[in-house]
Amino acid sequence: MIETLAPASFCAGPGGDEIAASDGPSIIDVAINERVFGIRAADIDSQRNSASMLISKMYSWRGYSGNHQVHSDPNRITLTASDHGQVFGTLSLGLDSEIGLLADQVFKDCIDVRRGAGRVCEITKLAVDPAVKSKAVLASLFHVALIYARDLNGCRDIFIEVNPRHRRFYEAMLGFQTVCESRDNPRVQAPAVLLRADTAFGTEQVEKWGGMQDKAVGERSLFPWFFSPREEAGIVNRLRQLG
Repeated sequence: MIETLAPASFCAGPGGDEIAASDGPSIIDVAINERVFGIRAADIDSQRNSASMLISKMYSWRGYSGNHQVHSDPNRITLTASDHGQVFGTLSLGLDSEIGLLADQVFKDCIDVRRGAGRVCEITKLAVDPAVKSKAVLASLFHVALIYARDLNGCRDIFIEVNPRHRRFYEAMLGFQTVCESRDNPRVQAPAVLLRADTAFGTEQVEKWGGMQDKAVGERSLFPWFFSPREEAGIVNRLRQLG
């Protein structure tokens, strides 16, 4: 059973313990059975370092090379899922700018086709500790990223580079579509395919399935584990207030 809690800098955990204030203010807190985790923007060095450590751990485990350090960047938003200061999930949302996206290094010709239709962005540096087996963690990270992309930055397309063997997961679980077939990605020294998701499609799925994890019989995607439309509206308002 998953329960979303009101956004707060801390909330009561099991047995009345408080989640460490050092985690920083959360965008929203989510309870999974007896565990509470917060989705936060990693906007200080200690949070970015924790995210970097998780990314390096998971990428090394999968055999990917390269530098996976998360840096401060005005065109990049790094989100974390954490509990008592322990980061167990993270992703970054890169916004298009004059310097472009990281995916331009390999797929610029494919991305340029969509730039004419509106602002684009990308999901990068995604990592979730496999010890945390919860659809809610991944769904919460992607939903907050969708809100940042669509509501706060006016993006229409979200791109992601993934290993070809993971493509079916993103297509089935999050509605991504393949834009370009496999090319060598020098940043991780591994093959990658380029996928794209329409923010309008994400909006439709949230309206249909958001918050319905206990009732979505037969639906296999992650969208029932996204926040409900009412909760989404609260997150949008909170992020706009935070600036």
